Amino acid sequence: MLLDVIIVIFLMLVAIVLGLAEIFLFPGVTLAGIGGLLFAGGGLYFAYALSSLVGHLTLGGSILLFALLFFWMLRTRSFSRVALRADVDSRLASCLDLGLKPGDRGVALSRLAPIGKIRVGEVVAEAKSREGFVDEGTPIVILRIEPGQILVKSIIESDKT
Repeated sequence: MLLDVIIVIFLMLVAIVLGLAEIFLFPGVTLAGIGGLLFAGGGLYFAYALSSLVGHLTLGGSILLFALLFFWMLRTRSFSRVALRADVDSRLASCLDLGLKPGDRGVALSRLAPIGKIRVGEVVAEAKSREGFVDEGTPIVILRIEPGQILVKSIIESDKT
């Protein structure tokens, strides 16, 4: 009987540890969570096989212990040493912030198919060709600037029209 109780306690403690690890350490559904459920199910099955009273006490005690450990870990921030604490403090520069204006001329640094890199003066930016593809090294002119996009046209095409 004592060995049966030790086995139930062991199974439930492993289930609680795996459940807490699933919540605090591993994102998503992992083997820790699945293993925790299997250990909990096995422990409860074994406890109820001993008697209803042992099963009820095991279920209530393990829920209480899990809840206490869960809230203790939240309050003490026990996993703050291993938790990800990266802050993103950068921002994406808008096309309007680059100092470019319609009519500025430059050159295509990469093939615009229809999006690629351009250089206007010292500014390198991503732009979209208004009509088809623009080959690398082709002179371009800025037609329009929007917050997320610079619209360009090759100067060779502009001269034809």
